[in-house]
Amino acid sequence: MKARWPALVLLGFCAGALHAAGDECMDGATTELEQMYCRVVSEGLGGGLPSPTDFKRNDPQVQALLLRRPAGRLGLEVPEPGTPAKADSIPGSSGAEPEPVRTGPEEDPPQSGLLSDCQLEGQRIACPQQRYDLVSNQPNSQLAEGVLAEDNRLGLRPFEGNRDDSEAVRRYLSKAYDRYIPKMVDIGLGANTMSFTAFHNAFHTIEDGGVDFAQRMEQTFTLLKQDKKSLAVKARYHDELPQDLSLCTVINREIVVCDNVGTNWVYVSPSR
Repeated sequence: MKARWPALVLLGFCAGALHAAGDECMDGATTELEQMYCRVVSEGLGGGLPSPTDFKRNDPQVQALLLRRPAGRLGLEVPEPGTPAKADSIPGSSGAEPEPVRTGPEEDPPQSGLLSDCQLEGQRIACPQQRYDLVSNQPNSQLAEGVLAEDNRLGLRPFEGNRDDSEAVRRYLSKAYDRYIPKMVDIGLGANTMSFTAFHNAFHTIEDGGVDFAQRMEQTFTLLKQDKKSLAVKARYHDELPQDLSLCTVINREIVVCDNVGTNWVYVSPSR
């Protein structure tokens, strides 16, 4: 069974490619997002990013999404899309370095602290105090009682802000995604999840069509539960694995998600 989501990927994306980022990269950066790209790559976290040329071809909103995870691992806040480059934001210039992100209860988990000492080992992420195993789709006999019942809802709240406010959209979708992933694992479809970029694109596609994103996602979740009751699912649909831990982010202390935009992998702690 295939999940009923829009199949949206980024053109020009080259997963796993590493790109040198020195003075030449910074010299060609015309926005703060491009400068952030150069810094992320120079710090060795560009494994999941496109080449500099392909990065510039993407819309600023997509550029911000691509940088969200690697920048977060460095404790950096992704600049607002469309902000012109500033000389004092270039590492090594006379200006101050960007301040680390201050995370609170309403923001993303501090993934840099949780994954910094971990190792990606194919189907396992090994950490000093915990491990996460790659999750497959599960038969109904392995699911908790009641997860396929009608009253088990996805429960996303509607977006009530301005869709032109990219930061407000990003905050909303981060919280929604952090709920969506565990819910998909609960119903045994952890290998059928969207990447965060596809989730973001689906949000705009659905809202552009005049439909409430949260309502459509709830309807889709209901259909998936119904299908799961009667249709067999394959454990996995491919043998590809993430190539670098920079592609991974923490959903909560029991779930880590890795993606190269086109492919998503969910790792779950055995204690969950």
